[in-house]
Amino acid sequence: MARKRQTTQESISFEDSLEKLRAVIREIESGELTLDDSLRAYEQGVKHLRDCHARLERVEQKLRLLVDVDESGVAKTKDFQHAASSFLDEGDEEEETEDEY
Repeated sequence: MARKRQTTQESISFEDSLEKLRAVIREIESGELTLDDSLRAYEQGVKHLRDCHARLERVEQKLRLLVDVDESGVAKTKDFQHAASSFLDEGDEEEETEDEY
């Protein structure tokens, strides 16, 4: 069952998942749902939120900023730090690495 769930999540784009999350929020905020329906909608919203967050984390891990290139052509990079991720990772120091391109 986990495999089916993963396949289903991967088949939905980030943008679609985000739009579904927004729709759930609008639906809950409308005040027209029963308590049980609100709870079900909330659970769906949490699933979409987690999916979006996981996708953003994967992309962020792939992003690296080019800092400099030394005279031998070795690229110096550092991890991409977005305001949201630096908030979550307070206390982590930036690591510089060298990648040859």
